[in-house]
Amino acid sequence: MLADTLSRYWWTTLLRGVVWILFGIVVFTRPGISLITLTLLFGGFALVDGLANIVSAFGGRKTNERWWVLLLAGLAGVGAGLVTFMNPGITALALLFCIAVWAIVTGFLEVVAAIRLRHEISGEFWLVLAGLVSMAFGVSLLARPLTGALAVIWVIGCYAVVLGVVLVVLSFRSRGFVNRAVAALGGTKGARHA
Repeated sequence: MLADTLSRYWWTTLLRGVVWILFGIVVFTRPGISLITLTLLFGGFALVDGLANIVSAFGGRKTNERWWVLLLAGLAGVGAGLVTFMNPGITALALLFCIAVWAIVTGFLEVVAAIRLRHEISGEFWLVLAGLVSMAFGVSLLARPLTGALAVIWVIGCYAVVLGVVLVVLSFRSRGFVNRAVAALGGTKGARHA
């Protein structure tokens, strides 16, 4: 079950959320950040985000037949991170398109995962919201690629903080699913012994 994977590896979702919140804070506290620094920061955060998804995917591959959805999201993040590290001097427009495509792909995969979860847990709304925020962010960047560099940096910072908060909430909701399942199993065992 995808719910089982998300709940057992809730800490990877928490890590992703904290990483994106930190990225957003760095962007807001350093509005004069250079494009090269922003590129390297984005690459590092996308890489950590992707690795966290890959850990969750491989950790749940025995119990979840759709573990590949998390794996694809992880590979998209690692790919975006590696592209930025291989060419940190990319132009603002290329960075914008890289971030936009990554956000759309990741968001789509999160919505797919949420649809799979709808019958397994309550609160899958947060995963849908994370996916929709990512897709909307990516589409908005593609729709207005010639926005000023400072505006793009502020948009990236807002996206990072919003996505991070949604992921942190999702991680605690997922952790709560494990606690409820363990409690239900404990109650069932107690009923059997009675």
